[in-house]
Amino acid sequence: MKRDKKKKLIAKHGIHEKDTGSSQVQVAVLTERINELSKHLEQHPKDDHSRRGLLGLVGARRKHLNYLRLKDKDQYEKLLKDLKLRK
Repeated sequence: MKRDKKKKLIAKHGIHEKDTGSSQVQVAVLTERINELSKHLEQHPKDDHSRRGLLGLVGARRKHLNYLRLKDKDQYEKLLKDLKLRK
């Protein structure tokens, strides 16, 4: 992922300027990486190493979303709508 794209995600979803650790930011960054890796796997369906990495990213995003759902339901729903995740 490009630095500029990551900075934009952090600026959009972060609580403050240097916020890189909040669940909202991490979910947004993981979602972007998942989307990029999914496109890669469409072109290279036999790339099992990347597929395993994708599954790890999806699991990490799921954990952050579960945490956010329990901690702050409004932020959770807003994030799902912003990132167009179905749930």
